[in-house]
Amino acid sequence: MDHPVSRPAPDNGAECMGNNSYPSVAIIGGGLSGAAVAFHLARRHASATLTVLEPRATIGAGLAYSTPDPAHRINVPAAKMSLIPAEDRHFVDWISRTHAIADDPEAVSSNGEVYARRIVFGRYVFDHLKPWIASGRIAHVRDSVRAIARAGSHWSLQTASGRTLLADIVVIATTHPAPEVPPILADGLKDDPRLIISDAMTVSPLSGIEPEARVTIIGTGLTMADTVASLDRRGHRGTITAISRRGLLSRPHATVPYQPFGQFDQSAPYSALDLLRKIRTTIREADALDLQWQAVIDQVRAQASAFWPKLPETERRKIVQHLRPYWDVHRFRIAPQVQRVIARRRSEGTFTSRAASVTAAEANADHILLQLRTRGKRALEEHRTDYVIVTTGPAHSRAVEVEPHLNSLASAGWIRADGLGLGIFCDRQGRAISREGQAVSSLLIAGPLARATFGELMGLPQVTSYAQEIANQVIQELDRMRMVGQPMPEQFAKAR
Repeated sequence: MDHPVSRPAPDNGAECMGNNSYPSVAIIGGGLSGAAVAFHLARRHASATLTVLEPRATIGAGLAYSTPDPAHRINVPAAKMSLIPAEDRHFVDWISRTHAIADDPEAVSSNGEVYARRIVFGRYVFDHLKPWIASGRIAHVRDSVRAIARAGSHWSLQTASGRTLLADIVVIATTHPAPEVPPILADGLKDDPRLIISDAMTVSPLSGIEPEARVTIIGTGLTMADTVASLDRRGHRGTITAISRRGLLSRPHATVPYQPFGQFDQSAPYSALDLLRKIRTTIREADALDLQWQAVIDQVRAQASAFWPKLPETERRKIVQHLRPYWDVHRFRIAPQVQRVIARRRSEGTFTSRAASVTAAEANADHILLQLRTRGKRALEEHRTDYVIVTTGPAHSRAVEVEPHLNSLASAGWIRADGLGLGIFCDRQGRAISREGQAVSSLLIAGPLARATFGELMGLPQVTSYAQEIANQVIQELDRMRMVGQPMPEQFAKAR
């Protein structure tokens, strides 16, 4: 039987979350990471109140899975996407049961894999949270958090609407920070409406682009591909030029089903070069067995949490700085439906990708003038375009700086940015590491902001597995609180 923790009601006008007799857990961010943590906690632990602070109307969709654009699809086969890591077919079975793709004949690829629209996965996640929300097990507060501070034995959360909420455990599951506009574009184009920031699945800013307009996209990853698919669906037929320093495009999925291949979790690499050599050797071994390279990359991804922490930080930094672009295009693959759009546009001569850098930008009355330097060349060239769209991805390196609630925690010394520019420093249990280097057991980092510690937390299988581990850690802390009869761990006083 669970025994409540004695918790006096606050006397400063702040609101305790849920029943004062039980410790409360506040999950900041209701995208996939926050929703998955809440889901696993609700299923397993009844002696705590769970509150998700998320300004959107529903929990679970977040930025990526709330897009209404039918051109935006999951880039992982549905059979590999699940809220419950041990049940691979959880999402696929839900699709079958709810007929979720009945109106989408293009969802099934030629090899039988399902690549549903992104919004379908968002509905799937919310569908599994609705019973817990309806029962009151999970409370959804439609508000965003502006600041977090210690308040006696609690965490005090200040919301955008002016409320003050108290919680015993806080899980940071904040969404991806908005992309950072390259300074050259920000200075040269300033507030020009023809400079569009694609916030990873935003559709509305594209509505004003004329069908014959020349479009230049900064970034060549999956968000670029989704942007091209969106423009194409809206009838755009003008030229599109995608630019990045290396000009790398996301690779396709395997043409046949496979199991991950290789072994990367036993003899850990000593350097970035060792890891690269190991991957290349394993790909050659796979090829000899008629296996495609995707099987090897998936194994690296799955076993990264085992070998990544053993690499010296200097070697991890080399991987992030030099190898990450190549990893990203092999790891984050393009959905077949979107790939077909890119291929068709290229064959029509209306899509080009380039390895180049923007060295200057100027807004004129009838066009935007960019100055480009092609990779490997010194000469500069002029590039005229009608619109510039930035799709460079979330600015994770600036998360602590630009997110107010994270900045408040950092200013007080409770968290700090990791040394690799990927997010927030935490330990192997997901506990935030304070400025003094101590683990804060009631402040947990969920989702991609923790990937500097684990190596791979962007792909959905890793996100949901890690969310389950964060839920386990929360449960351990709740059990500890119950045993000692009070919610304030001794480490808090030491970590201040």
